Amino acid sequence: MTATLIWILVALAATGLYLSWTAGRLDRLHARIDAARAALDAQLLRRASVTQELATSGVLDPAASIVLYEAAHAARQAEEEQREVAESELSQALRAVFAEAQQVDAVREAPGGEEAARELAEAVRRVPMARRFHNDAVGAARRLREHRKVRWFRLAGHAPFPMAFEMDDEPPAALVNRAA
Repeated sequence: MTATLIWILVALAATGLYLSWTAGRLDRLHARIDAARAALDAQLLRRASVTQELATSGVLDPAASIVLYEAAHAARQAEEEQREVAESELSQALRAVFAEAQQVDAVREAPGGEEAARELAEAVRRVPMARRFHNDAVGAARRLREHRKVRWFRLAGHAPFPMAFEMDDEPPAALVNRAA
């Protein structure tokens, strides 16, 4: 009887330790998602800010300036539920304005344009990386949260189910290739 009780206590302790370890792992994944989301938000804000600066610098033609400024402004002011669409529209506007290498060359030849083109190229290159890091963290947390033990023992607590950030983040090829 005593040996059975000891084995039951050892099994309960081992199960408790395993569940505690799993809950800690899930907590670390949620912290990683928060950090990755903050980095993604910073990169998106940087891209929109650099785009707005370029649009108001007088380097671009008026039509391109208006298109870029409005798209960047909409991306910066978008509510959370509309953010993915607004950021995708900014990506599309950047690709439309910088579809041809001649436009990038015209920007680079203007006073201050070389620096502006370099900054924008860096900003549009970093967004896909930040989004990939965020979505990888979300995927890892989702896979762990789908396990039965996590659901049955409610190891995720009250944390919201992590959602990936899906947007069109393809940079304008002419801009990225010319700045490299």
